[in-house]
Amino acid sequence: MLKIARFAAAFVALLSIAAFPVMAEVTNDTETEKTDKIPMEDVQRFSNAITQIKKYYVEPTNDKKLFDNAIKGMLSGLDPHSSYLDEEAFKELQTSTSGEFGGLGIEVTLENEVVKVISPIVDTPAYKAGIKSGDYIIKIGTKSAQGITLKQAVEMMRGKPGSPIELTILRKGENKPLVKTLVREVIQVKSVKSKLLENQYGYIQLIQFQAQTSKDMENAIEQLKQQANGPLKGLILDLRDNPGGLLDSAIQISDDFIDATPKSAEEIIVYTQGRLPGSKFTAVASPGDILNSAPIIVLINNGSASASEIVAGALKDNKRAIILGTKSFGKGSVQTILPLDDKRAIKLTTALYYTPSGTSIQAKGITPDIVVEEVKIAKDNNEDIKAALSFTEADLQGHIDNPKQKAKDEKVTVSDTKLMQEDYQLYAALTILKGLAVAKR
Repeated sequence: MLKIARFAAAFVALLSIAAFPVMAEVTNDTETEKTDKIPMEDVQRFSNAITQIKKYYVEPTNDKKLFDNAIKGMLSGLDPHSSYLDEEAFKELQTSTSGEFGGLGIEVTLENEVVKVISPIVDTPAYKAGIKSGDYIIKIGTKSAQGITLKQAVEMMRGKPGSPIELTILRKGENKPLVKTLVREVIQVKSVKSKLLENQYGYIQLIQFQAQTSKDMENAIEQLKQQANGPLKGLILDLRDNPGGLLDSAIQISDDFIDATPKSAEEIIVYTQGRLPGSKFTAVASPGDILNSAPIIVLINNGSASASEIVAGALKDNKRAIILGTKSFGKGSVQTILPLDDKRAIKLTTALYYTPSGTSIQAKGITPDIVVEEVKIAKDNNEDIKAALSFTEADLQGHIDNPKQKAKDEKVTVSDTKLMQEDYQLYAALTILKGLAVAKR
């Protein structure tokens, strides 16, 4: 059983970069700090602004709309992840981790009032259309996406399943905007994918961190063991383009691989620090390792965020895995849902996440142990493939052939070449995993 020290019982968190990414219950009033009194001159200034708007604005405006906009403005001015939640927004928040929702399958955030793609969800319309992490969406259909709120952008991209929508994006390295036509679908996200590599190495891809993801991953690993007719010699955990999800899920998955023996010191998974006592907690691992210490390679990229970064950071700092790929997104803040009344709430950043070594994830991300860029190798470029695989005696001009070894070498090269062309980062991870398995043996 996972132990959580100094963890407020009412605290439940979500980690994702979707439109409404993170949720936690509010702490008790006794835990809050005393707030300073609001100066009367500021209250008067605010009241005067409302009066002037109601009196002179080109169209009649009611008080409810003005107050709602005022709250939205206060929160949006703090950071990209604090926001106002009306009834509809709160339902959207709950939907974002349910595993099924309508739309394009794209995780977005705001950067300098521009909609930025965090990552497309695998096997969704956005993913199939070639939308990439880091793309900027400048038009949704015929409407400009600049200067709109994140909620408005999400609402514009969602619609009836089967209906088309056109996105205009800016991408680094491209000379002109790219126009992508997507068809909306009911997004059913399967959070875990798995396969056996070379009959002895496991591959697990986590798409999102949902309520059942840890159990689904554990079941997938057991199935891989059965296919391998015994323990796995190693595992590749793919967190690329995983935008996050439930904090509890991230902690449970980390705990599956980190073995805290009774005689050892506590193995920290993640901890938070904030102003309020209820926002401070530490999650530590429990005894047991689902892989029995078999080596692990974790794949990350710029689309790996929030919960993905917690898992990568925990496994890296506890020296349980080697992190490979490119630097992660760097979303390491905690948001708490604070009710305003029966139907409305605010989502407020209340703490920051830290890896076991004390490193803040926020705006920094996880730096891989081994940096491997995402590259494409042409299928017909034999020279590039040959150079990337290795340089051996066989590459020397005039070398002496070994007839007995030739057939075997060609078989291995064909297999390696195919994986390299399909996914170079995965090829690099498998190559390193093989070396670790040999060293452990």
